[in-house]
Amino acid sequence: MKRVLVLIILLAAAPFAFAQDYLYRASMVQAAPGKLLEVIDQYKQIQKDLPASGDESFLWFRHSQGDRWDLILLFPMHSYAEFYSPARIAKREKLSATLGRMQPLIAWQEDVFVFGPPPDELHKAFDASALFHLEIFQALPGALADLHKEREMENAYAAALGQPTNFIFTRDAGAAWNLFTIGCFRNLRHYAESETVPKEKQDQAARAAGFQSAGEIGAYLRRFIAVHHDTLGAAIR
Repeated sequence: MKRVLVLIILLAAAPFAFAQDYLYRASMVQAAPGKLLEVIDQYKQIQKDLPASGDESFLWFRHSQGDRWDLILLFPMHSYAEFYSPARIAKREKLSATLGRMQPLIAWQEDVFVFGPPPDELHKAFDASALFHLEIFQALPGALADLHKEREMENAYAAALGQPTNFIFTRDAGAAWNLFTIGCFRNLRHYAESETVPKEKQDQAARAAGFQSAGEIGAYLRRFIAVHHDTLGAAIR
């Protein structure tokens, strides 16, 4: 147990390559056949019980089309040292009964620990959105920094067109994904608004962000990735 705590402290103190410093556990969950609504109800109960555990409210949305999972959940941790402190662990024991009831309802789950923006920014965007666009990446060897930079360039491009920018999350441990981004939109029409922007303005914004043209953005991204999944999702109320 002492070795585990030492490892956690070392991980929490380790320097991180990007400006993000808030830790999350991201869980992609596939419900057992016919059990999705029960899984959602159980997570809603967990959300109600979180204040007593000392944990912050998680953020989540439901798969609409794309990847295999049904739900993605972002659990704010702040840091390993804080999340796994003895006091927090003791409080979290009260959730064990609900978590135990969840196990027979889940067919598949994948977790990855990531660094991202502060929860307040996420809650504000999630609360105002009904549609989400999740892109998940495995970078080519040695290309993670370039991939991260490309996502920042796409954010600059989106901002120039008056579109929402993506929240960027970078892997620390867990599943194989190096990086994922979440875009938050009011609805499908909002998501597709950039298509109504004249091509000249799109190209101008792309060049200002560092691309050769708007049509070159996708090809430029693919220089840095080995695997790419993307999914549209809907808000859960």
